[in-house]
Order: sequence, then C-alpha cells, then structure tokens
Amino acid sequence: MKSEAYEILPTPVRRSLRKLGRDIRVARKKRRLTVAMMMERVGVSKVTYLKVEKGDPRVGIGIYGTTLMALGLGTPLADMADPAEDDEGLALEEARLPQRVRSRGARTGL
Repeated sequence: MKSEAYEILPTPVRRSLRKLGRDIRVARKKRRLTVAMMMERVGVSKVTYLKVEKGDPRVGIGIYGTTLMALGLGTPLADMADPAEDDEGLALEEARLPQRVRSRGARTGL
C-alpha cells in the first residue's frame, strides 16, 4: 500500500529515488555482498533494506546515507546541497548585491 506522501511526490523525485535504489543494488552485487550482510552493516531489518534497494521514499535519509557508507561510497549526502555548488543561489545572491556601497560615515554625516 502506497502512502499519501508517496503519491504527492513529484515524478522526478520518484524516478531519482528508484534510480538510487537500483544503483545501490548494483553496487552491493559488484561487491559480492548479500542482503543479509548489508542488513547487518546498515543495522536494519530485511524489509527495510529491500525498501532501500527499491528506492522507497518512506525510508529515512539516514539509512540511505549509512547504506552508501557501508558500500564504501563515502558521504555523498554531505555535498548534495552545498552552497558553493548552488549555481542558481549564487546567481540570485549576486543579483541582489547593491549597485553602490556607501561608507557608514557618509550616511551619518561623520
């Protein structure tokens, strides 16, 4: 049974999660790890781990992060929203810069 939260997810988000799940499954198999080994490494039940490999959005992001670390894929979640890599945010920030900058003394007459 799908939850209401799942139904309202934007299609690109659902696709991304399914791809992440498939990628995790491929990475596990390449490393010759069983589902039981991953369950132990991640510290979750079989049902929860299989949801990870399906890209289920109801699984906590911490479990996805732990799974990636257990596969030796580092901490990719740490850089997902890195402000230094946010091109749109940087452009918006630059657009809001003032055209002129006045010293404080000029405003107060000092």
